[in-house]
Amino acid sequence: MTTPLISVVLPVYNGAGDVEKAVDSILTQTFTDYELIIINDGSKDDSASVLESLRDPRIRLYHQDNMGLAGTLNRGIDLARGRYIARQDQDDLSHPERFARQVEFLENNPEHGLLGTAAQIWVGDTPTERAHDHPTEHGALSFELLFNNPFVHSSIMMRKATVEAVGGYTTDAARQPPEDYELWSRMARRGRVANLAERLLIYREVPASMSRTGPNPFMERLVLICAENIAAVLGQREPSQYVLDVAALTHSALHRLSPRPDIERMCQVVRDAGQRLAAQSPQSDVPQRMEARIQSLRHQYLIQKHNMSWARPIARAVRDFGRRLGILTR
Repeated sequence: MTTPLISVVLPVYNGAGDVEKAVDSILTQTFTDYELIIINDGSKDDSASVLESLRDPRIRLYHQDNMGLAGTLNRGIDLARGRYIARQDQDDLSHPERFARQVEFLENNPEHGLLGTAAQIWVGDTPTERAHDHPTEHGALSFELLFNNPFVHSSIMMRKATVEAVGGYTTDAARQPPEDYELWSRMARRGRVANLAERLLIYREVPASMSRTGPNPFMERLVLICAENIAAVLGQREPSQYVLDVAALTHSALHRLSPRPDIERMCQVVRDAGQRLAAQSPQSDVPQRMEARIQSLRHQYLIQKHNMSWARPIARAVRDFGRRLGILTR
């Protein structure tokens, strides 16, 4: 049997109403050297029968008792025979040129281990004017990963060797979800990461999405990962209190702030981290992103310190302006 270049990993949980469309978007790719690994993770609806009805020699179908998204993805990676692992969610749709464009980039840029794309946003089957348009180059993405997740999970293609080298998705309940943000953070420390600017995925917002099930909210985990990422850039073995305060304020986890947070020290933390990353990527726009992040942090601090509801529209306007410039991603 010929080894495929790409292994597509598609986990399914109660996705009977959407998964056929997702599979069709893979089977109609212009790039055809792939296998499609579908894992039914203990669905309680008609997903099993829907999946059994699919007929294509590239499909490898597995059924299992429910083990959750991260564990299912790790099993898919273990089963994969391809050089590249492509993600596909049960309710999203890939553009026909998606694999071709991603393979072209990864073949020409061997130092990159992770590649996403921009994505259109639909609500169910209805297109919207919204989109996930994130930064594209490594420097900007490394900076944004300090605070948030600038990748669309279902758009990702990654080198199997790279994801295996960092240990795959975490299954530690204290660290996931968000298992994707946690994994990208570790991968970005080992090699380069990127996004394609083209919107090669339709991201469908649907209530029963597998990627949105599980413990909610996961604010504590976001704060944890954010703090770890900043600490790693600064060379700290454990996040300092100022780093923890930056992470808590970034994610509005005010209960995690120290009793007397020092905004000047917090801003210096962001500046130090930004300058280190800017030195590693001299041609990037990290300095501009750093200053925008500091300004946003100051506004958030002003709001929480004085509980000034009138300042919230100002802070939103600043964030919206930053997004229009492509400086802030969240």
